[in-house]
Amino acid sequence: MNTPHGPAVRLGALAPLSRPGWDEAGRHLLAGLELAVADVNAAGGIGGRPLELLVRDTAADPRRATEAVAELARAGVVALAGEYHSVVARAAATEADALGLPFLCSSAVLDALTEKPTPWVARLPPAQSYGWRTYADFLLGAGHGDIAVASEPSAYWAAGTRILRDHLAAHGGTVRELDARALTPTALCDALAGERATALLLLTGFPEPAVPLVRAVREDPRLAGVLLGAPAGQPELPSWPALLGRDGAAIPFLRYLPERLTPLGARVGTALRRRLPDPPSFVAYEGYDTITVLAEVLRSHGPDRARVAEAWPHVAVDGTRGRITFSRAPGTGVWQWAWPPVQIVDRDPARPDRFRVLHST
Repeated sequence: MNTPHGPAVRLGALAPLSRPGWDEAGRHLLAGLELAVADVNAAGGIGGRPLELLVRDTAADPRRATEAVAELARAGVVALAGEYHSVVARAAATEADALGLPFLCSSAVLDALTEKPTPWVARLPPAQSYGWRTYADFLLGAGHGDIAVASEPSAYWAAGTRILRDHLAAHGGTVRELDARALTPTALCDALAGERATALLLLTGFPEPAVPLVRAVREDPRLAGVLLGAPAGQPELPSWPALLGRDGAAIPFLRYLPERLTPLGARVGTALRRRLPDPPSFVAYEGYDTITVLAEVLRSHGPDRARVAEAWPHVAVDGTRGRITFSRAPGTGVWQWAWPPVQIVDRDPARPDRFRVLHST
């Protein structure tokens, strides 16, 4: 084994590691990023040089992310990785595009990460329109054409609502919006009880107001037949069952894992379990795959920003969840892995610590 030496090849990493960001997701993302960097360096680094990760906490704040991108660019990073929150990733992508700094987005799905097409930004997770249409098809297949959404003001939630409404309307379905910020959980249940919706989707932050909303719906006998759903994936991480127990089960959500991980993914999963206090989420695998892609690009094209950006359409690398390549997906404006595997999963009511796969692509 060759020990890397010489000046490090620096990568910037963005993640929500403190509140109000979803810090639990940020820790999983960072665990995947850091494990992959360790594996790259154990294999000799980049042309014999060590790979170094400069981490910045975005705390779900777009302005903080913009400032971090500019700071990391001045620090000499050759590319950026990471971020979980879509609105924050959009701010980071906009700044990276303006500075000519390559950015591989690990875990944010908002379709338009930049206002105009850019050669500098690529993305691993599927665009929101792809994943949420898959979720809408799942709802239709389960007999839920008329749904309600409990939502908060956000470009991400607004985009999700629009995707669901357009897709369901094409099949004769409807979407009713309920303001989760203006209505108390009890008032929201009252409004839902007067609707014909058979499903309520939680397009809200976690733990507030998602947790009290789930409890209110579960305790309301008028809503016993209403399906709760969370397409954004709030039930994925272990704080969900810790706070809700069995009330948090049987709430379908999206995650980006295959039915079976690749051999690399199986090995990475074992290593991630040693780094994390709980089973690794799909976000941790996204982090690992991000560094896997960037390391391959750096080895083949060198640690030059412009050459990294030129390499996106030429990437072909085996990740933890499949073969990763990039193309120009319509409506995204960035280089996109089209598409990662998508699952719709819930927690088993009999064992909330276990997942049930309800649908996969």
